[in-house]
Amino acid sequence: MAEHTSSNITIDAAPAAVMGVIADFARYPEWTGEVKEAEVLSEDSQGRAEQVRLLLDAGAIKDEHTLAYEWIGENEVRWSLVKSQMLRELDGVYRLAPVEGGERTEVTYQLTVDVKIPMLGMIKRKAEKVIIDRALSGLKKRVESGGGAGKGADAAKG
Repeated sequence: MAEHTSSNITIDAAPAAVMGVIADFARYPEWTGEVKEAEVLSEDSQGRAEQVRLLLDAGAIKDEHTLAYEWIGENEVRWSLVKSQMLRELDGVYRLAPVEGGERTEVTYQLTVDVKIPMLGMIKRKAEKVIIDRALSGLKKRVESGGGAGKGADAAKG
């Protein structure tokens, strides 16, 4: 398997609240920064996203890609690249672990990115680290500010 980058953060909220924000793709443009548009293309029998189209604008990198999601229990979601203009691979996972009796959540984000243009591994890992750190910081801010989730929150509870 390709090398991946991983980081974690602790959020002052229960895992269900954190997963509710993660699962609410329609609201990603409100808190992620790089995601300008998100559209759920298909859902599973529990109403959770199976495929999502994302329009990204991260300055030098502008891309539209489709990701396939796999929900594992209530505290883990994995995704992989279906199609993209700039990426060859985009595999990731959010793992949530309750801490302090479930009042707080440790979130681990693991990501593997491979672009279609040649890039040094060291630069790729640095880009992954920036993506992960921004995502975790945005997620923490969104959940702790009470930004909550809409439809996706109920779907995440399964």
